Amino acid sequence: MIHGWPETDESKKMLLDSVREFSKSEIAPKAKELDETGRFPSEIVKQLGEMGLMGMMVSEEWGGAGMDAVSYAMCMEEVSSACASTGVIMSVNNSLVCWPIETYGTDEQKKKFLMPLAKGEKLGMFALSEPGHGSDPAGLECKATKVQGGYKIHGTKNWITNGKQADFCVLFATIDKALGHKGICAFVVDTKSPGFQVAKLEDKLGICASSTAALFFDDVFVPQDCLLGKEGQGFKIALSTLDGGRIGIASQALGIAKCAFEASKRFASEREQFGAPIARIQAIQWFIADMATRLQAARLLTWHAARLKDAGQKYTKEAAMAKLAAAEAAMWITTKAIQVHGGYGYTKDYVVERNFRDAKITEIYEGTSEIQRLVIAAQEFAEL
Repeated sequence: MIHGWPETDESKKMLLDSVREFSKSEIAPKAKELDETGRFPSEIVKQLGEMGLMGMMVSEEWGGAGMDAVSYAMCMEEVSSACASTGVIMSVNNSLVCWPIETYGTDEQKKKFLMPLAKGEKLGMFALSEPGHGSDPAGLECKATKVQGGYKIHGTKNWITNGKQADFCVLFATIDKALGHKGICAFVVDTKSPGFQVAKLEDKLGICASSTAALFFDDVFVPQDCLLGKEGQGFKIALSTLDGGRIGIASQALGIAKCAFEASKRFASEREQFGAPIARIQAIQWFIADMATRLQAARLLTWHAARLKDAGQKYTKEAAMAKLAAAEAAMWITTKAIQVHGGYGYTKDYVVERNFRDAKITEIYEGTSEIQRLVIAAQEFAEL
């Protein structure tokens, strides 16, 4: 047992029990309908805000719950186990929006943007990726032109979670493309600003109840006091934010995998073939054993990265390891879960079909598995 984890921390255990019960009673019963209709779960997001789960790691001074990253990872897993779409909405607001504003923002920015985000009164999005620049953020083409009193933003962003519903956007644009990553700036943009457009909503394989949008900024004016950090600091802000975001997505992947794993155990115990439950078949037992092992290994990596973050230590490599392991575990576990279910697993009547579709994106967004391997390798060689 490790100090600060549920086995030794009564407050974490109480929090986890509360979120688990809410997820099972309020989120899970709606997940199938949300997946089939693509409806944004606004009523659930409102409840998450009231529970303090939309700004978990934000200090109480700025309207947050003042919790640690380990608690956040645990809660993200439970919410995502019930509905992966709800999980990613929660993850983006916590990791990719609240965190950089609290870390790099001014007191005025925290009061104006962070407090309503942390309380769940407003929703945020993180706009880094572009149509031609997903894994290469240093090549951004979205342009920030300095004008009287601020900047005008012109360009397109792609694959933006919460893109349709968000009130505020943490946006990255370049003041001079010739400067490469040194020309990138971060801004907090109000989506009601003239010139902001949701250009397209993606029709996706999974996480269907969370909007994924292409955005167009048509000379959107952003006041000087909405510059996040300093000019040219945007690339650093983006990378440091993604480190924490990967803990969130690792936890989402754990939740998806956990749901498929639990469903497989139940099905194997109830489904009979040749006069006995299929749980007695060695091949099924091995599937379950491997699922349990991969799930727990990925969970421990995720919690380890979260503990380093809480301790104020560097966690770039560990977050990449957690995201890589959890995403690939989720894809493997959900694939085998369908195999355990046989033909039933291929139908929409069983949750593992949705788990399978939802799992795939965790190997892609907030850094593909290939990018995670590059990050891990770079950190390993840097330690020589």
